Amino acid sequence: MTDAKDNYHLLFAITAPSGAGKTSLVKALTKGDPQLAVSVSHTTRPKRAAEVDGEDYHFIDPAGFEAMVAAGEFLEQAEVFGHRYGTAAREVADKRAGGRDVILEIDWQGAAQVRGQVPDLIGVFVLPPSRHTLKERLAARGADSPESMAKRLVEARSEMSHVADFDYVVVNDDFNAALDNLRAIVQAERLKTPVQAQRQRSLLAGLLS
Repeated sequence: MTDAKDNYHLLFAITAPSGAGKTSLVKALTKGDPQLAVSVSHTTRPKRAAEVDGEDYHFIDPAGFEAMVAAGEFLEQAEVFGHRYGTAAREVADKRAGGRDVILEIDWQGAAQVRGQVPDLIGVFVLPPSRHTLKERLAARGADSPESMAKRLVEARSEMSHVADFDYVVVNDDFNAALDNLRAIVQAERLKTPVQAQRQRSLLAGLLS
C-alpha cells in the first residue's frame, strides 16, 4: 500500500508491446527530468551483452526470485516469454520517499496488480502506429528468432486489447512527438490540485494566513 505522505510523489506505469519504443521513450523522458526516476525491475532472464546489472535490470536466479515472492517483496510480478519479472516495493518506496516521481516499465498485468495496491497509479499505454511498423521495429532489433518474433506479435495484439484500462494513450509514430506527449502527461499530473496542495503547502499557508 502507498503511504499517504507519498501521494504527492507520483507513480506512473508505462506499458507497451515489445517494439513500440517504450524503453527509448522512458530513457529520453527521465534524462530531461531529474525529478523522475525509473524503478529497476528484477528478472530471471539472462543478461544481454550491452545490459548493466542494477541499471537495466536486477538480474536474479529463479530461486532468488521465488524467495522474494515468498517474502512478499514485489508490488507486482509476472512471467513473460518464459522469464520472471517483478517490481520490488522497497525500491519504489525509497525513490518516492526521496522526493522523486517514479516510472514503472511493466506490462498490463503488472499495472493491474500495482493499481490494486496503489489506487492513484497513473497508467500510460504506448501504441505503435501500425502492426506493420511494429513488425519492422522488432525485426530491426535483431534480438529475436523468427519464431520468437511471431510470438511477440501475437502477444502484442493481446496486450493492446487492454488499452482501455489505462489513463492515457500515446502513439509512437514520430519519436519526438510521442516524447512531448509523455512530458505533457507528467506535467499535467504534477499540476493537479491534490498534488499541488501537498507540494505547495508552505506557499498556500502563507497566502491564506
